[in-house]
Amino acid sequence: MNPIVNNLFSINERIARAAERSSRTPDSIELVAVTKGRSVPEMQAILDAGVTNIGENRVQEAQQKYGAVNATADAISTRETCRWHLIGHLQRNKVKTALEMFSLIHSVDSLRLLAEIARRAEARAQGIDVLIQVNTTRETGKYGLDAADLLAFMEDAQAYPTVNIIGLMTMGQFSSSPETNRPAFALLRALAEKVEAQQFPTVTMQHLSMGMTNDFEIAIEEGANLVRIGRAIFEVSEE
Repeated sequence: MNPIVNNLFSINERIARAAERSSRTPDSIELVAVTKGRSVPEMQAILDAGVTNIGENRVQEAQQKYGAVNATADAISTRETCRWHLIGHLQRNKVKTALEMFSLIHSVDSLRLLAEIARRAEARAQGIDVLIQVNTTRETGKYGLDAADLLAFMEDAQAYPTVNIIGLMTMGQFSSSPETNRPAFALLRALAEKVEAQQFPTVTMQHLSMGMTNDFEIAIEEGANLVRIGRAIFEVSEE
């Protein structure tokens, strides 16, 4: 069996066990395969194995791959089934290009960025789904809103109804101990509950995007339903 396919099988098994521990079904958790730095053949391998969500960090790199993936022999089925997710920081001058490719932007972290997304979406006569990034670890230099500012942000976001806010995203600390990030993930879930209680007209808390290779199981236990995994998919053991 292809090592990447093997890895995907193992990850899906781990997702299923974590879902069971959180009293959910495995199909309620979506895997976003992070393909930063990966080749088009590697991407095609995971698409052939059934992956339906591709996550890219940078608009320019995604743009190069997007055209190549859609030019393959399976382009029609790929376009119909594959959703592209922008999971990295988005600069305002890249919004126009981003809207041409991505189904979901995980990393909206300022009102200025939200306003630019709305402006570009209106020009294209399309809505766009986004998640709001929150810095739940309070690390300096990390993107994301402060938790204390989230409700006020959601209130201000009502001025931009063409942007559909459908959840929250966070990034844990880089740590060898997955448990380190449990408080940050629990905080994001609690914030989502607070937002939901406000019943903002243009906001739903459909998704919690949190958890990566080192800590996705803890994230699922704390409520994640989008997990962003790259290294565990593509790294091949030499054993």
